[in-house]
Amino acid sequence: MDEYQNIRTDRHCAFVLHTHLVFVTKYRHKIFTDAHLKRIEEIMRAVCADFECELIEFNGENNHVHLLVNFPPKVALSKLVNSLKGVSSRRLRQEYPELVRHYWRAQRLWSGSYFAGSAGGAPLSIVRQYIEQQNRPL
Repeated sequence: MDEYQNIRTDRHCAFVLHTHLVFVTKYRHKIFTDAHLKRIEEIMRAVCADFECELIEFNGENNHVHLLVNFPPKVALSKLVNSLKGVSSRRLRQEYPELVRHYWRAQRLWSGSYFAGSAGGAPLSIVRQYIEQQNRPL
């Protein structure tokens, strides 16, 4: 019942839509440090704000990230994912030149695939706890 206290509204609808997203680095290279993950979170929060979405939880390990996103029904999830991955890849490669050496030929940070799961089946507290418990590199 807790998740229904945060019902969002638009002109013609009320909604509570959450998705659990997982992005993996290309070739599963273990390249992220805590500093990289902090910057990725900042970038992804900004992209979510542009889409009128809310990044509720973010964490990751050295080769993947987990996001819990609250999004309006007018947002196509595939377009949101495309922007999240594209903007973060471009900015990270510009700001951290050491990442470019891993992908000199591919010119991409993220794998072409991703996981998107509806977070309505399990209680959001369980999904949030799962994301918080990722083994983040120090």
